[in-house]
Amino acid sequence: MKKKRFSVEQIVAVLKQAELGVPVAEVIRKVGISEQTFYRWKKQYVGMETDQARQMKQLQEENSRLKQLVADLSLDKTMLQDVLRKKF
Repeated sequence: MKKKRFSVEQIVAVLKQAELGVPVAEVIRKVGISEQTFYRWKKQYVGMETDQARQMKQLQEENSRLKQLVADLSLDKTMLQDVLRKKF
């Protein structure tokens, strides 16, 4: 089975349908997701508007990039300190 990717806008739209009273079973059948996926989305995006969810996603991506940058710089610093110790 091919894994589907949903945009933040699509996820928020699915959650809005459920909030408006459409039964969860019908919503997940229409979208083609499992009940577990629906409740995971609900846990993460409940009460958010599309722009808020998009902004949160961008902040998470930026945070992961910054963490990677810090890890790389820490490794570089450690390597340079090792080189300096061996030279003297």
